[in-house]
Amino acid sequence: MTFSSEADKYQYVNQMFARIAHRYDLMNRIMTAGQDQYWRKLLIEAAQLPPNGRLLDVATGTGDIAFEAFRQNHQLSHVIGADYTLPMMHVGQNRWPDYVSKTLAPNGQAIKNRLSWSGADALHLPFPDNSFDAVASGFLMRNVTNVRHALAEQVRVCKSGGRVLILEIPRPADTLFGNLFRLYFHNVVPLVGGIISGQQDAYSYLPASADAFLSPAELKAEMEAVSLREVNYRLLMFNTVALHVGVK
Repeated sequence: MTFSSEADKYQYVNQMFARIAHRYDLMNRIMTAGQDQYWRKLLIEAAQLPPNGRLLDVATGTGDIAFEAFRQNHQLSHVIGADYTLPMMHVGQNRWPDYVSKTLAPNGQAIKNRLSWSGADALHLPFPDNSFDAVASGFLMRNVTNVRHALAEQVRVCKSGGRVLILEIPRPADTLFGNLFRLYFHNVVPLVGGIISGQQDAYSYLPASADAFLSPAELKAEMEAVSLREVNYRLLMFNTVALHVGVK
């Protein structure tokens, strides 16, 4: 899938996620056999957030990374979920009270108001420099119109010594398994996604965006280009998902 301009991609991605918001979580669980929740667990563990720390979840969607942060660390002082697709965040806002009562009890009421939501563009984050102990994103970077600019914004709002973490689907490798993954991604996922969400084009965009994205090594180089240190990545689910971590 190609776009005639950055503005066209920006608009398409926003509208596409708005259309699938009501089935986004269900499709994630189906596509990954539930592994997406485990990946977010690994991301928060790698963030090494301090007690009373602050986390920014960029492109929070329905809030899974933000929720997992509080599940692991009840002492966090504040988590902000930021996204420019408001219907996705509305789903997360509706899920949050139930998550608090079922998963964060008996500390839920003390935590409930420490999560806030922000309508925000990943290329123009509305937060001061050096605001967060960690800045995380899950499945954002394929969708931005300028990867380096988005990374620079994440670095800007991260505190010195804090971590920038990226969970993403990289460009599939030209290997036997990489080709099998492409076959699954380009054929099965759009079919199932169309049945469940009624938006087959959205789930055709998903594999196309991975094909057009960076390899793990290339994303590592982009992170280093914006002055992140100690950049490393871990490949998951037979090398189809990558978790990148860098230190400011």
